[in-house]
Amino acid sequence: MENKRLKEKSTNVVSFVPNGDYYYNKALKAIDRDEMDKAYKYIKRAADLSPDDAHVLLQYGILEMELQNFDHAYELIHTAYSIEQNEAEIVFMLAEVSGCIGHIADAQKYAAKYLEMDPNGTYIEDATEILDFFDYVSESEAIEDMDEYDGEKLVAQEKARRLMEQGNFQSAIEVLEQTIEEFPDLWNAYNNLALAYFYIGEAEQARALLYQVLRENQGNLHALCNLAVFAYYEKNNEELGNLLELLNKIQPYDWDNRYKLGATFALIGEYESAYKWLRSMSKRGYEGDAGFYFWLAQSAHFTGHKQRAIEAWQTLIKIDPTKEGMEPWLHGEVGRMRNSAENHRDFIIRQLSDEHESSRLFGLFLLKRSAHRQEIVAHPTLLNVTSFSELEKLSLAYALEYEFNPTCKEEQTFLSFMQVAELIVQANESINLEVAQILSTWFALGEIAFKQGYAFKNSAALAASIEYSFHVAIENKVTKKEMAEKYGISTSTLTKYNDELYKFVPTDYE
Repeated sequence: MENKRLKEKSTNVVSFVPNGDYYYNKALKAIDRDEMDKAYKYIKRAADLSPDDAHVLLQYGILEMELQNFDHAYELIHTAYSIEQNEAEIVFMLAEVSGCIGHIADAQKYAAKYLEMDPNGTYIEDATEILDFFDYVSESEAIEDMDEYDGEKLVAQEKARRLMEQGNFQSAIEVLEQTIEEFPDLWNAYNNLALAYFYIGEAEQARALLYQVLRENQGNLHALCNLAVFAYYEKNNEELGNLLELLNKIQPYDWDNRYKLGATFALIGEYESAYKWLRSMSKRGYEGDAGFYFWLAQSAHFTGHKQRAIEAWQTLIKIDPTKEGMEPWLHGEVGRMRNSAENHRDFIIRQLSDEHESSRLFGLFLLKRSAHRQEIVAHPTLLNVTSFSELEKLSLAYALEYEFNPTCKEEQTFLSFMQVAELIVQANESINLEVAQILSTWFALGEIAFKQGYAFKNSAALAASIEYSFHVAIENKVTKKEMAEKYGISTSTLTKYNDELYKFVPTDYE
């Protein structure tokens, strides 16, 4: 397929607030510079902000086609078509992506429709080739087209999956319930619906759905795996132990069940079992989606298979460039990572659920660099965004590596606040217990300082000051000269900022 360039959207309004159009145009510029990784990141963000813009969805789908993520491309372009059925370019792209996933009849139908709509259009030769090619294939190889409902099933499930990934579980529930009504024996929809209910706190309803699946489709591995995930999140160790004993006895043959089993083991921290299944698939030539390589890299990393982890992550980046920079080993080797706070899942969750806002800010800071970030973000009961303060929302955006507005003073002040924490981490090789305590102290004082309008002008001096004050408080032998040299500042500067920070120590500070 030839490289389809994004087209400029005409508008007379210039907005300084980052919105769908803002990121869409950034994607255009990135493509002009052949920075396709950035283009993908920007168009994805544009689609998040403008989910009902048919043109944004179309161009996102085109980029997904070029990355050979055809199922997602089909869902995006099919959705764009449902919004703008009279747009010739959307009709043509729907023909092309239908052919990519084997929907021959649809490919022919939409190609013919495009020729009727725009007989002198840009893609007239491509549309004709689609018709000629599939006529030839159908005659020479007698290939049967998919069932007429397969496309509807695929779109519905892909749409629900995307909604769940975005944390929009209520909308996903509506899509899945409608899907089950139309296709009452589509067990994957039941399983995904159970997950969606669990994620909004309806655990009883979620379990009821899974038990229904197990009654009507005995031995359904996905249902058993989902029950294990529920037990893991609810810390029901007895139930989890029983389910793990059962799951470890299962020896699935097909790829789908092996993938589900391996991903489940990885999600709940059973990395040895996860690596066994996911690696066995990889060795036998399985070419999975981004999720497969994410879990393979995670399980390989945490079981000490460093090179396998790197190889899996390299493949992941090719499929989903937005994952670049999220490698679990970026901040140290395997042994050190296991002793670093950002990779202690339960510690992060305790911080995120703490009654003190400063602890939650610390948790979000750890989340940014954590190997468990995807798991925690995907679980809405762990991050109740609706109750977040403005400072917590900024911290979550920071953890998810959103792009901040360079013209917004508050956002730039916030970044300076976080830069102090970053410098503390850089000056100390890992976030061990002592460094975690230093960071916890910083977020306690920094939260107060931020709310009082402090500017955080010298990040290095503030980092040195907070670490020096911590060591003095616990009576560690450290001099101002040593700490100043560690952060590249003078002792007088350290003294100055130490005095400034003291102003933010609350009278009831413990």
